[in-house]
Amino acid sequence: MNSTASGKSPFWERLAGMFRDAGKEERRIPFLCNWIAKFGKFIAPKRYHETDGADVEAFLKSLADAGCEGWKVAQADEALGVLYSRMYPAAWAGTWVVPSAMETRSPVQRPPVERRLLDERFKGRRDDGPVPAMAAGVLDGMRVRLRERHYSYRTEQTYSDWVRRFLIFARAESADGLGMDDVKAYLEFLALDRRVSAGTQNQAFNALLFFFGQVLGRPFGPVEGVTRAETRRRLPVVLKREEVGRLLAAVAEDYRLMTKLLYGGGLRLMECLRLRVKDVDLERLTITVRGGKGDKDRVTTLPVLAVEELRLQLGRARGFYDSDRVSGLAGVQLPEALERKYPNAGKEWGWFWIFPSERISQDHVSGVIRRHHVNEANLQRAVKMAREVAGIDQPVTPHTLRHSFATHLLEGGADIRTVQELLGHADVSTTMIYTHVLNRPGLAVRSPLDE
Repeated sequence: MNSTASGKSPFWERLAGMFRDAGKEERRIPFLCNWIAKFGKFIAPKRYHETDGADVEAFLKSLADAGCEGWKVAQADEALGVLYSRMYPAAWAGTWVVPSAMETRSPVQRPPVERRLLDERFKGRRDDGPVPAMAAGVLDGMRVRLRERHYSYRTEQTYSDWVRRFLIFARAESADGLGMDDVKAYLEFLALDRRVSAGTQNQAFNALLFFFGQVLGRPFGPVEGVTRAETRRRLPVVLKREEVGRLLAAVAEDYRLMTKLLYGGGLRLMECLRLRVKDVDLERLTITVRGGKGDKDRVTTLPVLAVEELRLQLGRARGFYDSDRVSGLAGVQLPEALERKYPNAGKEWGWFWIFPSERISQDHVSGVIRRHHVNEANLQRAVKMAREVAGIDQPVTPHTLRHSFATHLLEGGADIRTVQELLGHADVSTTMIYTHVLNRPGLAVRSPLDE
């Protein structure tokens, strides 16, 4: 949801008023408006008053064909019903056909005969075990292509691992022997044998898509007839405020500030550890996340209760910085383009890590000996140990604090659009997973750590 339901446009204000008049709950109105916005993009260049029932049917069918869950299709139908009964009254309003729940199921099953043939050929294969001899050269080429296109190191590791697993499964003696049957069989294997989630299967597909198109130079078209892993809606683990307080108190002192920022600003694990001195504004109480998920920047809240600890941490980081400059150590790692354009910027204080590692190490990409930030495994271990000390029964990871941040903001009255921006979600539908709590829009936003 972009400028649509933000309330700034008279059209959306009027539409929101009509949803209220129709008896729709206030917390649901942004989502209903979002469906109207998506329908507007679907019918473009037509305008809302130029459509008919066939356009509405086509839109709802497109949602079903894309694997949209039944409740979402029903919500879109509900929104369009108000649009064409109140804002643009039409005789055909409500007469369109809504896809049934059966039609909105996403998994596509392979025809039985073809499936049996595929099983015969690939029966008993796995994606773990000895790596084929040809894999080393192929994976080196994969890494080169990924770095040429400036993919993150995390993506490089993930994609390379999927291709390695695929090569083990395919048992090919050379890259020339790899084909679409191998791809289909492997995706089928992940869904039926490994029982992976839909997101994991899609991740493997994207890795293979890159591998065939950018490394082998043989891009493939739509992969049809493959059993897709079933998409299931999962609610995140959310701690109660009292549990968050116990957890933060139990975290080892070296990692307590990090966990406060994870919860107080809704940061992802690596977004927290990669913070640099220039990214925090102690006066404006803001944290700027640079190159977050999807390589996007955003601004989020810096809790007041973390400011003094952050000042002390900056003092400790300054000690490491001064020591590195005296010893002539290379500057910290920068995003690749900046490192080429400003080769000495890594030695500037503003670019230094807020949470530097106590040890120096070799850069995994360039091979340069330099100081990195704190290892993420250390923070994950600290949170796990704190959960046990605090006596919390639910599984807790650093990301649980981000889930708790979003949920507690909504409980405190923040509107979902604001929470979406603070979390850095591209689409409000991602943020909607937190609406299992009461949303009272329109109140000022404060970090939940300050309450």
